[in-house]
Amino acid sequence: METTMARTRGQDGTSTFVRVFGYTVISLFALFCVVPFFLVLGTSFTAEKSITLHGYNLWPREFSLFAYDIVFQNPRLITGAYVVTICITLVGTAVGLFIVAMTGYALQRPDFRARNTISFLIYFTTLFQGGVVPFYIIMTTWFQLKDNYLSVLLPGLMTPFLIIMMKSFVRSIPHDITESAKMDGAGDFRIFLQLILPMTTPALATIGLFIAIGYWNEWYNAMLFLSPNMDFRPLQLFLYNVVTSADFVRNSSVASNVQPQDMPMESMKMATAVVATGPVILFYPLVQRFFIKGITVGAVKG
Repeated sequence: METTMARTRGQDGTSTFVRVFGYTVISLFALFCVVPFFLVLGTSFTAEKSITLHGYNLWPREFSLFAYDIVFQNPRLITGAYVVTICITLVGTAVGLFIVAMTGYALQRPDFRARNTISFLIYFTTLFQGGVVPFYIIMTTWFQLKDNYLSVLLPGLMTPFLIIMMKSFVRSIPHDITESAKMDGAGDFRIFLQLILPMTTPALATIGLFIAIGYWNEWYNAMLFLSPNMDFRPLQLFLYNVVTSADFVRNSSVASNVQPQDMPMESMKMATAVVATGPVILFYPLVQRFFIKGITVGAVKG
């Protein structure tokens, strides 16, 4: 009896040590992730002279909103950029998630004979690509999508990595469910909508978050296919032009009476990062539970 109690105390002490050690490591890791964001946030509200003299700080030594004045000097442009990005993100995420889910479901069906061939072709695109020039010619000459928002929307609808991930998720669902539904007279599309989709909520949340972040951060295709004379372009490209264009800073009505050395270039970079990532940070907690569960299922079932 005494031996059993001693062993139990030893196990309790070990598990307490493991929990304390685990929480300590996780807390330190979370701190390392949070501190850079607060550093960016604090620097965005710091005057350029203070950054030059004292470097980056978590708390502004000399508070200034000049960087945000430059970024938001034309509210119409940045509002339009937000609207364009939000619309592209919402539409692209909904349509892309539906296409990826259907593709992943079809590729894991044992009764689909061409599943291995199509899976190989999808995987092959992750190893070899046609390049920028053929891609540009196809989008502008064949599809006539120059200065069209579809040129930003369409390329992100199907991502090979996400299709493979969805396929591994759906594989965890027994095929007997599909066969039973077919015996009851249900069609493939009805089975997919009413049975498969509700059972893959963690996967849909995980993949949907990946697609949404991809569209939110999209700027390269917008730079290739959307001309500067368009009224509104996606947010990331707009902010990219704010930071990199010397003409924007030099000809700015806010900055016209400011010496070049006083221009808030560093704080403006941080301000654009805050403007670009703020909505994503606010949205992530809503899907965090599904995202973690989905990543775990994908890792176990891989």
